[in-house]
Amino acid sequence: MTEEKHARLILVRGGGDIATGTIARLFRAGFPLLVLETDKPSAIRRQVCLSEAVYDGEAQVEDVRACRIWMEDIREGGADRILYYYHRELVPVLVDPGLQSAQRLHPDIIVDAILAKKNTGTCRKTACGAYTIALGPGFTAGPGDDCVDAVIETMRGHTLGRIIHEGSAIPDTAVPGAICGFTKERVYHAPADGCFYSVRRIGDIVRKDDPIAYVETAAGEKILIRAKIAGLIRGMLRDGFTVTAGFKTADIDPRASELSNCYTISDKARCIAGSVLEEVCARRNRAGDGGKH
Repeated sequence: MTEEKHARLILVRGGGDIATGTIARLFRAGFPLLVLETDKPSAIRRQVCLSEAVYDGEAQVEDVRACRIWMEDIREGGADRILYYYHRELVPVLVDPGLQSAQRLHPDIIVDAILAKKNTGTCRKTACGAYTIALGPGFTAGPGDDCVDAVIETMRGHTLGRIIHEGSAIPDTAVPGAICGFTKERVYHAPADGCFYSVRRIGDIVRKDDPIAYVETAAGEKILIRAKIAGLIRGMLRDGFTVTAGFKTADIDPRASELSNCYTISDKARCIAGSVLEEVCARRNRAGDGGKH
């Protein structure tokens, strides 16, 4: 990889819907990227998640295409392998939840977009010298080795997208954002441990009490999940996904007319992505001027 491109390499942890907004914005802005995922991503809004490349080998959201790669690609090709995909207008997705690739690639920036509501291992101490940006609660921006360089606010409201260099994002409330007055009624969770299977598909219109999915327990019992409101199925786990009781499985949008929202990056994801791009550009400009890392 050329020195200039290597200096711009960004690792993004997570390929879910909010992360995909950030990935798309950075990729369109001309930054070579590597997306890091788990071996079994649990994204709900799968139509707008580049993490689907882990299962299908490839994925596309709007005009951004992704493909799965393997750790051997990194071991053999190093950072030059990322540039190979960049020139082919592809975002590579690697199963690497432990951030092992950072030790070999030495990226300029690591963005933690997992949105686990807790820190799953991203901080200065583990970043191999990279500048660290984290989305949402669970992280603290500040000078310590256990901190990150910047936190992006992910809570809807007046401060959505705020860039924090000292402190943390608003703690998770465990209450989904309101749409047409509905909050918790929009989101569905597994009623028991088992395997998840859908009855309806993303994009389907459902009525209240319609069955939308079920969980099959180890004993063979099939426990239905019914719609609590009428609307549009915006998100649904993949069939056969192993769940535990309480695991998020589906999302219904009460606005049945918003079908296109199932297939495009959300307003929230775009707002957060803009803040990440701002911070990435600011970091590059500070580094270029000899400023503080």
